[in-house]
Amino acid sequence: MRVVEATSEAARADAFSVRRAVFVDEQGVPEDLEWDDHDEGEETHHFVAYDGETPVGAARLRPKDESTGKVERVATLEERRGEGIGRALMNELEDAARDEYDSLVLHAQTHAEPFYLHLGYETTSDVFDEAGIPHVEMAKRLNRNQ
Repeated sequence: MRVVEATSEAARADAFSVRRAVFVDEQGVPEDLEWDDHDEGEETHHFVAYDGETPVGAARLRPKDESTGKVERVATLEERRGEGIGRALMNELEDAARDEYDSLVLHAQTHAEPFYLHLGYETTSDVFDEAGIPHVEMAKRLNRNQ
């Protein structure tokens, strides 16, 4: 398994295929909420995890402000969960983020909160609704350029 930044149109399409399978097909998130202007933003970084040539995971990183990045759209195909794909995605994303940001924030679905806590994120909000799914905001300080 390997994780790469999706810099080509083909790799971005692979990341989007994982997001469609997880968020739209599995979780019922409306398409108009899943895709937004940030998907095309020059400052947005997309990541995709591959098993051979098959995309199995995806994530997105974009600026929240000058010193904070926002992690979004972290997804692993349902049949591949529990294999470390999410951890590998987050490791690659955080490594890339260290060059630009002092900290990261994300909105975690509540069932995924323990996963992010294990990666060093702290819960910074009460539960709130996003796309009809309960979420919490979480944050992590990065040690830049390590």
